[in-house]
Amino acid sequence: MRRVIGLTLAGLGAFLLVVAVFLPTYVAGQVIKYPLNEYLETTLEGTGVSYFSPSMVKAVSGATIRVTSTVKGDAAAGTSSTAVWNTFTYLYDVTNSAPFEFSSRRFAFDRRSAELVNCCAANIGGNKAIRQSGLVGFLWPMGTQKTTYEVFDPALNKPRPARYTGTSTIDGIRVYRFVEHVAPTRSGSVTLPPSLVGMKGQSWVTLPEYYTATNTFWVDPLTGAQLTTSENQKLVLQDATGAQRLVLLDGSLVMTPQSVHKVVKLDRSGRSEYSLLVTVIPLVCALVGLAALIAGIVLVWLTRGDQSDDAAKTMPEPVLDPAV
Repeated sequence: MRRVIGLTLAGLGAFLLVVAVFLPTYVAGQVIKYPLNEYLETTLEGTGVSYFSPSMVKAVSGATIRVTSTVKGDAAAGTSSTAVWNTFTYLYDVTNSAPFEFSSRRFAFDRRSAELVNCCAANIGGNKAIRQSGLVGFLWPMGTQKTTYEVFDPALNKPRPARYTGTSTIDGIRVYRFVEHVAPTRSGSVTLPPSLVGMKGQSWVTLPEYYTATNTFWVDPLTGAQLTTSENQKLVLQDATGAQRLVLLDGSLVMTPQSVHKVVKLDRSGRSEYSLLVTVIPLVCALVGLAALIAGIVLVWLTRGDQSDDAAKTMPEPVLDPAV
């Protein structure tokens, strides 16, 4: 009986040791992923912003702008490896109680690397011809490294390099800082009445649009979550000589403390799940498995000793020759 118990304990111990190795190296990679059914609303805000208001048909300066972004996952369109999310972004002039603009985006991405995937009716503002590539733009790889990543910029509809620039802390979580610098780059064109840009003529005029930005991202390297961000952007119209004709947007936006708190709370939940699967459970399995293995080996060894003693006791005594 003791031998059976010993063999059982040894087998259980070996199994738990395998689990301790298997959990962090394989299972965690299959379980810890960006969710399919995400729902999150965040807000950026900036003061002293200048922009051209389509609703008021005039240039506005010194405004407080609030940017609200809502993310909603399309779980039915996702798979075990790919998630599909929709975003809706609304810009509002708080100072003048006037809407500025809105935009929408649908994208698919790898649930661990945050790399964009071309599928699932992905589009920018309904335009499916735009090919989205690079990182999502507000999600980063799980296990983010101190390197340069190509991050999709919706203002340019193409990826731009975001370079690692240092490490800091947000609410006790160590984060990596990445910065995307965009030199003045043509991002499109706008057709409008010449009177709006101080030009003469009766017909409409089409001017090139130029985008300049310094966008900073603070990322939890463990989970890939972007805990906060700041955007310093300028969008202007220029004429054929390169002279600035109209400021479409010029200002700095930062995530509000309430939004940072919300994102950090979600990130802590992800970190807890990661710690449970990668550290806590494997450690417990390793300790219990090692103890069970040692106990099983000892019991089997003791059983073999008992069997040797019993064998010695049951050996027949030598028969003396009566003739002697």
